[in-house]
Amino acid sequence: MKVGDNLSTAAVLIFVFGVVLVWPSSVSSQATAARPTLTSTISGLAWISGDWQTAVGSRAQIEEHWTQPAGGSMIGMSRTIVGAKTVEFEYLRLEQRGDAIYYVASPKGRCPATEFKLIQLTEREAVFANPAHDFPKRIIYRKGSNDSLLANIDGGEGTKPQSFTYFRLGK
Repeated sequence: MKVGDNLSTAAVLIFVFGVVLVWPSSVSSQATAARPTLTSTISGLAWISGDWQTAVGSRAQIEEHWTQPAGGSMIGMSRTIVGAKTVEFEYLRLEQRGDAIYYVASPKGRCPATEFKLIQLTEREAVFANPAHDFPKRIIYRKGSNDSLLANIDGGEGTKPQSFTYFRLGK
């Protein structure tokens, strides 16, 4: 065996060893990127921000108003008007707490508030859940077509939801 052969063999071994070390981590990171993951920041919910209202002309007019994400939170409020009277209102927060995000609701301004943890998030849907709460157990927001926001509340997986369709005010 010549010196040149030893160098070539050594170079091939170093290359193969390097591929073996690097390849699994790059495959792993590609597999991770392909899997849907829960966003760890509140900015993934920015599509909820804005001023929303149910269709005009129905018996009850419901509004939701959400601020843009900033400082680890979004602040919201909801108001239901029947005729000329406010019959319900609710203060709302979306809060970043470490890697978790919570929907915090205070119907009629009550304390303590009820918390629902974000359990699923995509570009078009956010699912918040609190299985220990009487009703609702889940709150689901979906980005609808034509700049609409769909909200469902239900008693958990498999139960019939109450559904609300909101349209952006000022459009």
